[in-house]
Amino acid sequence: MMIRSLQWMAWSALLIGFAGCDSAPSSSASSPGQSAPQQEAAATAPSPAEPAPAQVSPAPRDDREVQPASAVAPPATTPVAAAAPAAPVKLPDPDSSGYIEATFDDLKFDMTKTELFDRTMLTPKVNALMGKKIRIRGYIFPTLRKTGLNRIVLVRDNMECCFGPGAALFDCVLVTMAPGKTAEYTIRPVAVEGEIRLEELAGGPDGRPLAIYQMVGHEVE
Repeated sequence: MMIRSLQWMAWSALLIGFAGCDSAPSSSASSPGQSAPQQEAAATAPSPAEPAPAQVSPAPRDDREVQPASAVAPPATTPVAAAAPAAPVKLPDPDSSGYIEATFDDLKFDMTKTELFDRTMLTPKVNALMGKKIRIRGYIFPTLRKTGLNRIVLVRDNMECCFGPGAALFDCVLVTMAPGKTAEYTIRPVAVEGEIRLEELAGGPDGRPLAIYQMVGHEVE
């Protein structure tokens, strides 16, 4: 808008200058009532200076060379280092029987009792243990039947945790004995040998699983 106003003012001044030039009296015209000598003297007399047309100052010129967009260097960016891949989890070597010693602490992950379980919560160590033959110690959750058990629930301890609503999912393992194998109930801690896997057991409140760890039990001692 300012540029257009300046252009309008310049054009107005220029037009006003032209109008002044057109209205100036001609020095060669004869005035009535003058004699020839007077007319000759008037012709030889210096004429008054004609008003010069208004000069319009051109806009200042920017002599800097305009660089094409492709020639302008892009802004410097700080390179972002790629995230290093997670190091593989080193599990203990199996014993002579082929079982890895594990505890319930190895199966633990960050989760509150009110959260919904998601497999992304599992730690790298938990994922590394799945599908492995392990030996884990705990307590058998009490049942009405005491002998010839085909299925037991192994829990971390016999006091605080356990199985069912409100229990931490990583504090219990559902053990189904291999064909031909059974377990006996006891109040003492036991060691269970078998192959552990991740498999949700449905049936909890609000659609939550009752357990997520299951094993095929080979021995209960």
